[in-house]
Amino acid sequence: MATNDRPTDGDPAIDSRAEYNYRTETANRPDLTAALEARVDGEVRFDEYSREMYATDASAYEVLPIGVVYPTGTDDVATVMNYCAERGIPVLPRGGGTSLAGQTVNEAVVLDFTRDMNDVTRVDPDSGRARAQPGVTIGELNRTLEPHGLKFAPDPSTADRSALGGAIGNNTTGAHSLKYGKTDAYVEEVEVVLSDGTVTTFGESAVDELRASADPDGELLERIHDAVVRLIDDESEAIEAAYPTLKRNVSGYNLDGLVDDAATGTVNLARLLVGSEGTLGIVTEAEVSLEPIPNTKAVAVLCYRSLLDAMDDVDAILDHDPAAVEVMDDVLLDLARDTEEFADVVDILPEGTNSFLLVEFYAADDADRRKTVERLLDDRAGELAFDALTAYDEQRQQRLWKMRKASTPILLSRTGDEKHIAFIEDIAIPSEHLSEYIADFQEIMEDHDTFGSFYAHAGPGCIHIRPLVNTKTAAGVETMESISDDATDLAVKYGGSVSGEHGDGRARTQWNRKLYGEHVWQLFRGLKTAFDPDWLLNPGSVCGDHDMTEHLRFGPDSRFEAGFDPVLNWDNENGFQGMVELCHGCGGCRGSQAGTGGVMCPTYRATREEITSTRGRANMLRQAMTGDLPPEEAFSDEFVTEVMDLCVGCKGCSKDCPSEVDMAKLKAEVEHEYHERHGASVRDRLFANIGILSTLGSAAAPLSNYASKVPGARTVLEKTIGIARERSLPTFHRETFVDWFESRESRVDPDAAERNVLLFPDVYTTYNDPEIGKAAVRVLEAAGVRVELPDGVTSSGRPAFSKGFLDDARERADRNVNALVPRVRNGWDVVVCEPSDAVMFQSEYRDLLTGSDVDAVAENTYGVCEYVDVHRLDESLEFRTVGEQLTYHGHCHQKATGKDHHAVGVLRRAGYGVDPLDSSCCGMAGSFGYEAEHYSMSRAIGRLLFDQIEAGDGDSVVAPGASCRTQIGDEYDDNPPHPVTKLADAIA
Repeated sequence: MATNDRPTDGDPAIDSRAEYNYRTETANRPDLTAALEARVDGEVRFDEYSREMYATDASAYEVLPIGVVYPTGTDDVATVMNYCAERGIPVLPRGGGTSLAGQTVNEAVVLDFTRDMNDVTRVDPDSGRARAQPGVTIGELNRTLEPHGLKFAPDPSTADRSALGGAIGNNTTGAHSLKYGKTDAYVEEVEVVLSDGTVTTFGESAVDELRASADPDGELLERIHDAVVRLIDDESEAIEAAYPTLKRNVSGYNLDGLVDDAATGTVNLARLLVGSEGTLGIVTEAEVSLEPIPNTKAVAVLCYRSLLDAMDDVDAILDHDPAAVEVMDDVLLDLARDTEEFADVVDILPEGTNSFLLVEFYAADDADRRKTVERLLDDRAGELAFDALTAYDEQRQQRLWKMRKASTPILLSRTGDEKHIAFIEDIAIPSEHLSEYIADFQEIMEDHDTFGSFYAHAGPGCIHIRPLVNTKTAAGVETMESISDDATDLAVKYGGSVSGEHGDGRARTQWNRKLYGEHVWQLFRGLKTAFDPDWLLNPGSVCGDHDMTEHLRFGPDSRFEAGFDPVLNWDNENGFQGMVELCHGCGGCRGSQAGTGGVMCPTYRATREEITSTRGRANMLRQAMTGDLPPEEAFSDEFVTEVMDLCVGCKGCSKDCPSEVDMAKLKAEVEHEYHERHGASVRDRLFANIGILSTLGSAAAPLSNYASKVPGARTVLEKTIGIARERSLPTFHRETFVDWFESRESRVDPDAAERNVLLFPDVYTTYNDPEIGKAAVRVLEAAGVRVELPDGVTSSGRPAFSKGFLDDARERADRNVNALVPRVRNGWDVVVCEPSDAVMFQSEYRDLLTGSDVDAVAENTYGVCEYVDVHRLDESLEFRTVGEQLTYHGHCHQKATGKDHHAVGVLRRAGYGVDPLDSSCCGMAGSFGYEAEHYSMSRAIGRLLFDQIEAGDGDSVVAPGASCRTQIGDEYDDNPPHPVTKLADAIA
């Protein structure tokens, strides 16, 4: 019942031509590396790159680990733990690295479970239970459970990249904790490796049985039983007095749950490990109980004129038994209105909305949910809430939830030195004190001359607050600690917890002593010692010596030295540096295609290797420019090969990443500088100037086409230039699209034309597939559009940009803008058939050039289907009955710029049934898939797309990108058509 979605083709690095292996060749502590390699089946990586990638998580902290091991099973984990225990070497279990408090970074041997220990091993629908390994993501677990009508109930927002083991380690919950509580309620049994390498199982045990086996001087397990019994027998009253009566408390160890259960005569030791952050034992398999998936849902959004009004209303709303109550304040609403992605969503709110509460209900059927919402509105609308919205259909519900989920992306998009850091963001307070607590917290921020936004889980009293702080200054670090101290006082004052969701880690461990008092703090330490006598398991967390001001990713001693002068335009705050430092580590790039969808990050989805994720690349680039790696490392052959070359430039991260890290643009800068220092290969220059080659190939056609079919020709190409022998090569046409166009007469009277278009003759359409250009002309002219080809233009510059030849790309951009802008200013639009070229005009030209001319061209350039859709040109066309079902794979550049939907719209209106795939990059990525060393990676990425195509029910596939059509054609021996061709075919 495996859920691992790694491609069946295997690791692309196995290909003998691949020049990468996801690491450096030098290893830290080679003796330890060799010893572990000899003892475990899993991979052992103690190289510099691997260590640097695991030095961070989604928190503000950074600690270089000793090395990384990818265990394949419990035996590997036990072997590593036993070997390290005998030598006093710390060990840290880690899931997806999405922790916000720094609990998954430490100077230790890191065990990454997500790559090879990520299976669901059993589902028992009758008992409502499942067993799984710790590396499976919650999203993957739930996709396995969905056919049974069941789910693992805790639902963190990062479910598609958060591992089950991490959920157990952190006692994860989510937006629906009002209904489901925390992870500890669902863990029934765990297989666990103890601190000496012993493998045991924890589950339900009678307290009397524990007493019988307890021995303070016995073996490790007997000493653990003794410590547990002492807590039950001697410390129950102290524990009950110290713990807040709060559903959302994940600080410290689960001692309150232990003593509560003990009153029944039975305790579950598995639940004692929940929330322990890997400090008590290493979970290698877990049995969890499940909940039924709700029959149906409804959403109401209550609108308020102030945040405090909204907070005053929470308790009354809770009387209606909602599944979730989420808040978003005026700070975030104002910021959302200024974003392209969220502005239209926020605009549906009634005028005067300062803050809102999103209330969700689960219900048995439609009638039930409508009655539930109506009761809420009858009770609360017109009281503190001045207006309300409702949503019963799934699409509208998702739109309203999108508005709430806009919070984190907006806050994380700052590129300056001041950032909204997670360090007190999940204090939990009884809901009846929310209004007072927030008023007090606003005063704290005013006293510290900063601000933040209040959002998230109002129902259970866990309001996320991220003050704006600059930890690159000593004063900023002092402010962070002072705010934390004051915030902890508020938590104590209102009977709350310093962590209602994200755990202790490096950010909050030091505050547990104040929260619980000295006596319980020492009980924590005693329990830790019983489980882990030498404090080798993730030392420092929960009850250790972590100082929240130490090991900051950006501290007062931070420095940044790019080592070169960037040549692109960086309009964000702090420019190139700001983009390099932007990744906050949430791991959004590590989601699977089935779970997260979208474009980002295709190479990670193909390999499950951290270095191939946007987070991995961003961290490596930042570390190369802040001194964590040797000087000039970013421009070394090894760095470019292992880190930058495997980025396919899909641009998905510029949209799908919550922080909008633009790795494709960063890659272009680094590769440009690499060329400046080391020169460029013949193949790179060939691909960067593919227009020249295409001109020659077309002039020599058909001989140029026959040449590639000569036996041995492709092998020679691979050995001499490095073009993969398996790839089909483009076909050249003697009559180019330009030749055809210039030999014909326009079918549209210039004086009668409603619109005028300059159809840009991109290289592929001109020389390799003129039929696409002909189809575009037919569609445009049938709609009454006057079409001309522009004079004086050259290739778009996309190939040069993608290969890092930025000076060449700028020259081409400048020439094209100068040629086009007079006509554009005279009312002409620019239309492009090849998506990557269209986006080059719309986006990258502004990275290369500045001024009103480039803005005018960019704003008036369209992809061909985008142009038809935006101006509804197809509404003037008559279409024959087609009755064909199309599977549509959109181009990643258009997806990244929000322009991919246009082709789907026009094809549907033309009468086609269209199934748009939520697919990533095809893996061809321009020249990437032609390169011999990248062929296996390209195919591994492509396999994800092929699986989606084969699972669809389309009669045929359409794809606008030339690269995509080549990749699909090489798989199925039939290149799919461009959507404009299908549109032209449908015209009556």
